[in-house]
Amino acid sequence: MTRTPFNVLFLCTGNSARSILAESILNHLGQGRFRGYSAGSYPVGTVHPHALELLRSLGFPTEGLRSKSWNEFATPDAPVMDFVFTVCDQAAGEVCPIWPGHPITAHWGLPDPVAVQGPEVEKWQAFRDTFRALENRVRLFIALPIASLDRLSLKQRVDAIGRIRPDETEGRAS
Repeated sequence: MTRTPFNVLFLCTGNSARSILAESILNHLGQGRFRGYSAGSYPVGTVHPHALELLRSLGFPTEGLRSKSWNEFATPDAPVMDFVFTVCDQAAGEVCPIWPGHPITAHWGLPDPVAVQGPEVEKWQAFRDTFRALENRVRLFIALPIASLDRLSLKQRVDAIGRIRPDETEGRAS
């Protein structure tokens, strides 16, 4: 893999929070080397307001973020993906479309912050925790020496990033 930007699709079921956060984080941190996208198997049709507000408050891009179906990325005229990462367990267990270009896939599952019940402070904390875990995983991913790794080694590395517990990603070297 030597072409850039590398296209990365983040998948979730509803495409309202985790995959949206990951798309924005990668587009911000990837500095033109990566282009992030997101989609859902059963998109809810709207981006969760907490996700948008959190991204804005941290200076991450929100323009163009929308909840959409993964079918948009399985068509012949869709951008060819280099990587496809599931960020929720439900989407990981579903039968995905056949992605043009045979991207490297990995599962980076995280709990759904939208599902958190209780006081607003707990809901906001769940979104911040999810953001931090995704940001740390994305940082590890973009630090990989992609051009110098063969496909199998690269697959092993992105799989390993997904196995890191969300609370232990800070400070880890790739």
